[in-house]
Amino acid sequence: MRIPIHREGWPFIAIFAAINGAVFWLSLWAGAAFLLLTIWCIAFFRDPERTPPPGDNWLVSPADGKLLPIIEAVPPEELGLGPAPRRRLSIFMNVFNVHVNRAPLSGTVLALAYRPGKFFNASFDKASVHNERMSMRLRPAGSDNPDNDLVVVQIAGLVARRIVCDVNEGDRLGRGARYGMIRFGSRLDVYLPPAAKIVIQDGSMTVAGETVLAELQG
Repeated sequence: MRIPIHREGWPFIAIFAAINGAVFWLSLWAGAAFLLLTIWCIAFFRDPERTPPPGDNWLVSPADGKLLPIIEAVPPEELGLGPAPRRRLSIFMNVFNVHVNRAPLSGTVLALAYRPGKFFNASFDKASVHNERMSMRLRPAGSDNPDNDLVVVQIAGLVARRIVCDVNEGDRLGRGARYGMIRFGSRLDVYLPPAAKIVIQDGSMTVAGETVLAELQG
């Protein structure tokens, strides 16, 4: 069975495979033990196809993982959305989750903003404020109202040291389309438009591009 792999993964898989071969040459048992790490590396960069649910108003999860407690928080200031808090849905990805990130809705990328920072454990709430991040402001297709804009933030974690964002300002994304990934454990924050209705509960497991987080209204 063919395992789809994200292009970011091939250099790492090649390195793990080369090391594994060398370890096998030195010791059969050590090589067999290292093989588990090689298999994990392949699994980490898997990139399965996903099918968004029908309905243009559904906002889907941008990441596989676990939904942390939903809170009110101010979006990243670098995106120019002002100081008003919005409901924030945070998804924690562990090292066994698929790490390819997908667009929560169809729309246009209005702004991108990278900010360097620290590398706290991504499950901690302070990671949203202090960690390295890449923020994206996305306007839903067919809307000209800034109040409808959505914010998605890729956040590096304790182990994650590489955020990949494959889109540019002005790009149009389809709902569930791939737009980046974060290597080796991390977090994604979604700041909802005021009129969105949350339809998922804290602690739920999410599947990128398929699990519905909220319904866009108005």
